[in-house]
Amino acid sequence: MIESIERALDILELFLQGTDEMSVTEIGKSLGLHKSTVFRTLETLEEKGFVRQNPNNSKYRLGLQIYLLGMRFRESEPITNILYPYAKALSDQFNEVVNIHALYKGNTDSLQLVMLEKIQSPQVLNLSPSIGFIGPCHCSASGKCLLAYTSPDYIKQFIGKPLRGYTEHTITDWNVLLKNLETIREQGYSVDLEEREVGLTCIAAPIFNKRNKLVASISIAGPMARIHGQKTQEIILAVKRTAQQISAVLP
Repeated sequence: MIESIERALDILELFLQGTDEMSVTEIGKSLGLHKSTVFRTLETLEEKGFVRQNPNNSKYRLGLQIYLLGMRFRESEPITNILYPYAKALSDQFNEVVNIHALYKGNTDSLQLVMLEKIQSPQVLNLSPSIGFIGPCHCSASGKCLLAYTSPDYIKQFIGKPLRGYTEHTITDWNVLLKNLETIREQGYSVDLEEREVGLTCIAAPIFNKRNKLVASISIAGPMARIHGQKTQEIILAVKRTAQQISAVLP
């Protein structure tokens, strides 16, 4: 592994944690690097357009080149191209937000997911984070669905690490979480009952490719009052059916 390239990638990955801007000192402290090393790496990244410096506070943020690469990925990645019309149809059916997530394996401290696609609902201004958002798995239907169907060996390395509580409903006990994952595998879908945010809920199902390998999860998210009630079973069946339809056409 080339050390200088690894340092540059480590710096870029820091921005995936949700921080918009960071100083040289903050980056150095997060990565355990000397300030001079961080500065030289940032200089190179800035020259190539991958980061840019805010003249008002001298902090660094992602540059235009990152955006262009991300847009290029979305245009060329067959998975997102295939799943979009199915996700849009599901969103239109219930007028709710539909999200596609995949496991994010760039963090060794906690189990995380990344949002690949999002279909916004006309009923809400902005219910969920934007495409590219990285968050915890244990407190969302999408995340728990991904954990239920991923390799047990991958999960084992995280067992025992703290599970952060976001609401009184968040699962923070590993035994409870693992039992919940068993239930998800048995029923073929997962549910988040106000586990990340009070008043919000989500129903998710897994997406596989033709080799039966887990690719992503698809979910419907919305207020408890709209998702859980007379339409709950209808929504569950629709989410599972959509996941199966996508799985059937994936290579």
